[in-house]
Amino acid sequence: MSLANPNQFGAPIQDYMEQEEEWEREGLLDPAWEKQQRKTFTAWVNSHLRKAGTQIENIEEDFRNGLKLMLLLEVISGETLPKPDRGKMRFHKIANVNKALDFIASKGVKLVSIGAEEIVDGNVKMTLGMIWTIILRFAIQDISVEEMTAKEGLLLWCQRKTAPYKNVNVQNFHLSWRDGLAFCALIHRHRPDLLDYSKLSKDNPLENLNLAFDIAEKYLDIPKMLDADDLLNNDKPDERAIMTYVSCYYHAFQGAMQAEMAANRICKVLKVNQDNERLMEEYERLASDLLEWIRRTLPWLESRQSGNSLVAVQKKLEEYREYRRKHKPPRVEQKAKLETNFNTLQTKLRLSNRPAYIPTEGKLITDIQRAWNGLLGSEKGFEEWLLAELMRLERLEHLAKKFKHKADIHEAWTSGKEEMLSSQDYKHCKIFELKAMKKKHEAFESDLAAHQDRVEQIAAIAQELNALDYWDSGAVNQRCQKICDQWDRLGSLTQQRRHGMDEAEKVLERVDSLHLEFAKRAAPFNNWLDGTREDLVDMFIVHTLDEIQGLIDAHSQFKATLGEADKEFQSIMTLIKEVDSVARQFNVPGATINPYTNLTGNDINSKWNEVKTLVPQRDQTLQDELRKQQNNEALRRQFADKANQVGPWIEKQMDAVSALGMGMQGSLEEQLSRLREYEDAVYQFKPHLEELERINQQIQESFVFENRYTQYTMETLRVGWEQLVTSVNRTINEVENQILTRDSKGITQEQLNEFRASFNHFDKARAGRLAPEEFKSCLISLGYSVGQDKQGEIDFQRILSIVDPNASGYVQFDCFLDFMTRESTDVDTAEQVIDSFRILAADKPYILSEELRRELPPDQAEYCIQRMQPYHGPDAVQGALDYMSFSTALYGESDL
Repeated sequence: MSLANPNQFGAPIQDYMEQEEEWEREGLLDPAWEKQQRKTFTAWVNSHLRKAGTQIENIEEDFRNGLKLMLLLEVISGETLPKPDRGKMRFHKIANVNKALDFIASKGVKLVSIGAEEIVDGNVKMTLGMIWTIILRFAIQDISVEEMTAKEGLLLWCQRKTAPYKNVNVQNFHLSWRDGLAFCALIHRHRPDLLDYSKLSKDNPLENLNLAFDIAEKYLDIPKMLDADDLLNNDKPDERAIMTYVSCYYHAFQGAMQAEMAANRICKVLKVNQDNERLMEEYERLASDLLEWIRRTLPWLESRQSGNSLVAVQKKLEEYREYRRKHKPPRVEQKAKLETNFNTLQTKLRLSNRPAYIPTEGKLITDIQRAWNGLLGSEKGFEEWLLAELMRLERLEHLAKKFKHKADIHEAWTSGKEEMLSSQDYKHCKIFELKAMKKKHEAFESDLAAHQDRVEQIAAIAQELNALDYWDSGAVNQRCQKICDQWDRLGSLTQQRRHGMDEAEKVLERVDSLHLEFAKRAAPFNNWLDGTREDLVDMFIVHTLDEIQGLIDAHSQFKATLGEADKEFQSIMTLIKEVDSVARQFNVPGATINPYTNLTGNDINSKWNEVKTLVPQRDQTLQDELRKQQNNEALRRQFADKANQVGPWIEKQMDAVSALGMGMQGSLEEQLSRLREYEDAVYQFKPHLEELERINQQIQESFVFENRYTQYTMETLRVGWEQLVTSVNRTINEVENQILTRDSKGITQEQLNEFRASFNHFDKARAGRLAPEEFKSCLISLGYSVGQDKQGEIDFQRILSIVDPNASGYVQFDCFLDFMTRESTDVDTAEQVIDSFRILAADKPYILSEELRRELPPDQAEYCIQRMQPYHGPDAVQGALDYMSFSTALYGESDL
């Protein structure tokens, strides 16, 4: 390091001199300090004058004629001063001293209260001050550590070098050096072969000081500038003297300083590499975890096993809601974090001149997005299947109950009918009894025909249950088959019985007209009553107000016919009264027993009273259902009102975020601030979406399956919300990476705006990317020369491979920005790292693990040792490591 350049390192010398004014008042007034300074400064001066074959004995006397002062300045500066005056008169001496002082001032030194007359007169205070000024300028000012002042830099250097040593704590340039251990530690750090530090003790300061001073003088060519007794006898040793002596150590070891600077560069590069590897490992872990979760979740979402149970499907629906509320949101955040980490990693790799990171097979961002899209599709299909399955099973439950109800009524009606039809009692009765039996049989045939519709209904319901895959369709089919077989037997038996009666009719002629009339009128009325009772208790399922209103209107029309039915009831009951009257009047035995029908007046009266009771009950049931449908309609309107607010809001936010993502709306910091505001607004708006989820749950629990008041569904709003959150996070990440690129590359906001404006101009589709031809036009617009010949096309394809490493066919803005900034900025290269390792290895083509552990922090030293390949050159020694292949591997230039 040259001492001739006045501004090579550190702050201007004026700053030191302003700081030294207080030292001047304090240091030179202390006799003990003056003594230390005399000895130290004299030794320092002689260490330089001996190069010219001379020295001084008395510091205030030997500089009085100015000759040795000028000689000292020529030696330490390497420059030639004006020719000195050789006379011995006072003015000759003053002229020589002034030449020396003018030379000092020409080096940017501000001389405080120091004149040539005081030096010529032998003023010891002024002479020591002048020598201290020279030491500051030519020995200390050029000490630079991390852009600190010379004193602070020298102190920091001492602290770093002595930090690993026991009982050493350098905090200043006076008391921290009294026990001698700090001097010994500096020597041992750079020349461990000169002393054994482990044998030193803090309790032997005199021995420690003399050992350090003797070794420095003998082996390091540092004269003995300090006296051990002076350091121990003074409460506070002179700071200038110690700084002067310590600066000699610094210059003696400045070769090691180059190694330290090289080590710092390597540490910086290795730290970047270690940070990038940690990000890669984090990405792999997050990607594996997310893909594994999707893999485990998909079979559940793709399962279509309901067990044909309404309860089981309702349980599945609740499990799906639980999945949407608790399990899915953390994974949405994980996916956003994964994409953010990936983009940040790629940006850091580009900024550190590293190759782009390519995840392991199956874990690319596109692979994760493909798996995520598959998950979304499975969710949509699963929810649609659940709702359809709910409707199907609800319909099945209704049909099963209806089937059982009609089958119970039919079986109750057919009970005993086969035995009755199989009887041949008509062969053993009188003619009027036969007539009665025949009329009774005709009435039965009429009743049988009336029941034909019920049997067909039962068969139709059983067929629908089979078509809908009812879980107990076997039992339904068995019961339906039994009813149909019985029905066929009843028809056959009815025909056989009629044939037998026709044969007996030739003998039997008498007919009881009243009983016959009752049977004829009572049978259809009874059928009407049975059908009416069945209709009044019939179950129904509706989904709209129009459907329930239709049932209410039909019921009102039915009630309008009850007047005519009452007249028929009174007419039938009149026939019974007439029979009773005739029986009493003419005393006809058995006249009250109607031979033509099993119906009695009590049967008709009981069923009629039951019909009159069921009518108001039916009214109440219909009104309850009307209120339920009105509530469902209110839920539809409530959901629609909220969805018609949330949906447009999400679309508006998406448009705003997309517009910000295109840039050109203020500085990057302003864009980032606005994006943060959008992010806060999105999360503050989330309660609206949660309220919609609550309303949607009520709608599903009420079995409402359509809504004509809005085009939005809960699924479309969920997807829109997730897309908005992802878009905000992705855009924030892109802007942060642009800021990182701008700041690390040193480009201005104007340059960044120019890059963005050119990119947006050629991005006609506003897709945030450029096709190759658009990218070429953009480069030309920015002044980049792209030839139209074959070589120009080759150069352009090379550039295209840099900005589109994955050959996607498009150039993203961040890759475009990285390329434009890289064209005008400098970055670390593999050659620079190799040069740094070569310094640490003392110009050897290999490096040893001991050298790495001595010069690098422990973690980074071990990082290099584990990854460096053995060196196999002809001059290799045991344990030699190849730092060249390791350095190129850091920048992706080898297969290491």
